[in-house]
Amino acid sequence: MRAVVQRGYGGPERLSVEQRPVPDPGRGQVRVRVEAVSPDSGTLHILTGEPRVLRPVVGQRTPRQPVIGLAFAGVVEHLGEGVEGLAVGDRVAGAASAAFAELVVARADRVARIPDSVSSIDAATLPISASTALQTVRDVARVEAGQRVLVIGAGGGVGSFLTQLATMRGAHVTAVVSPAKSALARELGAERTIDYRVTPDPAQWGAHDVVIDTADGRPLSVLRRALSPRGTLVIVGADGAGGPMLDGLQRQLFASLQSPWVRHRLTSVVQRENGPDIAVLLDDLASGRLRAPVDRVLTLEDAPEALRLMAERAVAGKLVLTV
Repeated sequence: MRAVVQRGYGGPERLSVEQRPVPDPGRGQVRVRVEAVSPDSGTLHILTGEPRVLRPVVGQRTPRQPVIGLAFAGVVEHLGEGVEGLAVGDRVAGAASAAFAELVVARADRVARIPDSVSSIDAATLPISASTALQTVRDVARVEAGQRVLVIGAGGGVGSFLTQLATMRGAHVTAVVSPAKSALARELGAERTIDYRVTPDPAQWGAHDVVIDTADGRPLSVLRRALSPRGTLVIVGADGAGGPMLDGLQRQLFASLQSPWVRHRLTSVVQRENGPDIAVLLDDLASGRLRAPVDRVLTLEDAPEALRLMAERAVAGKLVLTV
């Protein structure tokens, strides 16, 4: 089968499409013939091997899993032992390592059936980026109707879903974005946009009940200037601000350490792939409540270009690769 293989840590030049053995599903797993995949920041971190503190998990000198990718959509081809509730021929979206391939093996509890009205291209955007956004808004920030929510990086993969999901809960969303992504943020529900290049000081962004940072990288003390007196600051992902060793993870650590000692609630997100959340998001897509903000559609052979665009933050919303 064709797959996108990573030969060592580095940039997109480390990627190539090669022939790999067909994987066999184990107990509780399904094999899926992949129709579309979508890169995310996690895929980019694995490509670069940063933050390096994660290398004991993903591989010290080279990645333990040479096939990259996490989020996919496709058709169930084979059921492993003990799988219930799914059948061969079901269209599913899910998350699994080694997803950027013609065939992927995934845990059955980390996939969900795709409604007939939802395309595989749209479905592939959900399992990582949209799931992260859902868990952030619902479980971590606990956004409520009427709250003022600031989304930093609202034009990115996670940020574009954060904007929609917070708006769906009745929040008033302000998006901090580059001018190139301002129109998208407004289309997705932001009531106001801020160009961080023109207005760089968070103290001038107004007071918000919730600030969700997906891209800024500035110290927590600076971002807290945009909070109301008892507001919540949520850090999503690593941001490259901490050098190759921590790559921004130190802000997540500092948030948990500082939160008990300040008036604001400071926290971070650890995304959990699970089928039920993906199913919720697929239903929202099918009903029209949620939109898959697809910037462009490429092919599996374009994976190096896709990761390059992501590294340069030249994507508004999500990229999708067809297989």
